[in-house]
Amino acid sequence: MVPGLHDVALAIPDENFLPFGPGGLDSGNTAWVLASAALVLFMTPGLAFFYGGLSRQKSVLNMMMMSFGSLGLVSVIYVLWGYSMSFASAHTGETPGLFFDNPFSLFGVNQLTEVREINGAESYVLGGFGTVPAIVWVAFQLTFAVITVALISGAVAERMKFGTWLAFGGLWVTFVYFPLSHMVWGGGLLSGSDQGLAAKLFGVDEEGAANVAPIDFAGGTVVHINAGMAALVLAILLGKRTGFGKTAFRPHNIPFVMLGAAILWFGWFGFNVGSEGGADMVAGLVWVNTTAATAAAMLGWLLVERLRDGHATSVGAASGVVAGLVAITPACGNLTPVWSLVVGAIAGILSALAIGLKYKFGYDDSLDVVGVHLIAGLWGTVSLGFFATETGLFVGGDYKQLVVQVVIAGVALLFTAVLTTIIAFVVKPLGWRVSQEEEATGIDETEHAETAYELA
Repeated sequence: MVPGLHDVALAIPDENFLPFGPGGLDSGNTAWVLASAALVLFMTPGLAFFYGGLSRQKSVLNMMMMSFGSLGLVSVIYVLWGYSMSFASAHTGETPGLFFDNPFSLFGVNQLTEVREINGAESYVLGGFGTVPAIVWVAFQLTFAVITVALISGAVAERMKFGTWLAFGGLWVTFVYFPLSHMVWGGGLLSGSDQGLAAKLFGVDEEGAANVAPIDFAGGTVVHINAGMAALVLAILLGKRTGFGKTAFRPHNIPFVMLGAAILWFGWFGFNVGSEGGADMVAGLVWVNTTAATAAAMLGWLLVERLRDGHATSVGAASGVVAGLVAITPACGNLTPVWSLVVGAIAGILSALAIGLKYKFGYDDSLDVVGVHLIAGLWGTVSLGFFATETGLFVGGDYKQLVVQVVIAGVALLFTAVLTTIIAFVVKPLGWRVSQEEEATGIDETEHAETAYELA
């Protein structure tokens, strides 16, 4: 136990405690956010199937283990100091940090299980983002941190040592993900608070909030731009797989890819709809927008394949699904369904074209994390500047939302690129990648002493 934790717990203001019932915490919203947390947690095993199927037969287990390893590692870290770094000030009354909150204020989140007797009713710590107990928001936000780290692994498939991957993941989630989560959602530099960049650009209203607030409903900046930029940095620093550009690295199990995409789509309703924090009309809009954009993106990707290659592929359909899900994530609560179709279709087209950039520029983004998550994440974030209800350039006739969205995306890119590079060089002495001989044998056998299929 870290000294002083009990003092911090007692310092949480009474107004942050509410009972269940009218005007307080809502049991229906609480149930929905808990269900959403389970859906988002299920996405990481889904990602394991998606990435595992895209890998070659001799590296499928390692690819899946990188997702499962992220699940174990990040969950532990998030409970200990991750939530505190991201959102402590929402509960303790402390002034939000510009880049992160105090990692020790809610270390271990024990304080968020406290029950107080207020006005004759048992009262619980408010979540800070809705009418649910804070410990439920810990569960929900934990799953976001897990999958963000797991997403990066697709760029380093078949060549990065598993131990080094875990060391990188622990440092990266602490020094990149938690700060960016706080900056966007916790009142920091990229939020709509009075100390955020948007307020510096366009001023604040009478209540001290930015006149034009940045929008990242469910993680376009925090999750997808963040993971995509980190993936690009690692792919460049780690180097190419042996035979890249000369050997065809074909997916070994396309049904795994389709299964993974299906699980991701299913879980994404928790990702996006759960971010509303309640079961209401906005949640219904988010559900419809998520489906509309995803379907349109799949068709957009398949159209590009048909025109460019003469075939519409299963892998293309699955990849288009993910591109649409990524693009609608930041925008799902602030668009009409028709504009969601437009955002999704453009995302599918852009990502289908962007996956070829790695051959043009010579970086080995093994499973197209950059082409899908970075490109679609950027587009989804910036698209709000054009299509956001009431504030978008084509809807509200004002350029300010577009400026704010571009600024937060650009700052996030720079922040992630610099910090990821530093962390990569910190873990480099542990040994970046397996040897060429081990790579040829198969990373499953050399790193885990296992094979996915017994063919003897």
